Amino acid sequence: MTFHKEGYTSLALCILFIFVLNAAIQFYFPQAYVFKWIIYIFSFLLFVTIVQFFRSPKLLITQDENSVLCPADGKVVVIEETDEPEFLKDKRLQVSVFMSPVNVHVNRNPISGVVKYFKYHPGKYLVAWHPKSSTENERTTVVTETTDGKHQVLFRQIAGALARRIVWYVKEGDKVEQGDQFGFIKFGSRVDVFLPIGSKVNVQIGEVVKGGRTVLAELPA
Repeated sequence: MTFHKEGYTSLALCILFIFVLNAAIQFYFPQAYVFKWIIYIFSFLLFVTIVQFFRSPKLLITQDENSVLCPADGKVVVIEETDEPEFLKDKRLQVSVFMSPVNVHVNRNPISGVVKYFKYHPGKYLVAWHPKSSTENERTTVVTETTDGKHQVLFRQIAGALARRIVWYVKEGDKVEQGDQFGFIKFGSRVDVFLPIGSKVNVQIGEVVKGGRTVLAELPA
């Protein structure tokens, strides 16, 4: 387990805040022992929360060109057939994973291939499970084509009510490897995956999934 690079600033600010808070309590309330212990406990919990949120587990990825790996830790909240109007412009199977603040927020490539499309969309900060969050919230859209050129998979990072920053590491034309990191979303958020019709979905609504480990679906032959 390592600490993700996207958390360095947040960790530094957290440590500075804890130092100033505890120094102020020690200076202004030297005899308030119960109050000081409450602040100590709060400081410890805040530090642990930041550290666990930005944790980045080292994974041994099992790659399979016919499989679609889950791009994020979380819970499956949507499985439905829908239209994808932004790039693919056809019917797709949408699988959405909601990431709570306690989940690992590293985002991983669901398939290997070439990035055919990328776009960042500024937007709102509706709660991540809101139906309109997929089209109105701050988000990115990535389309990767499989190495054999047979299929394209679209996936979106979607900011939630708490998230204010989406980070991505890919651009059009990049060759990507299944399971490698393609981005990070700070705090509560969601990832949508749009699969080809005919894909076999291996998860169910409400199922807890792991990024880079859970096989989300099998692509059509």
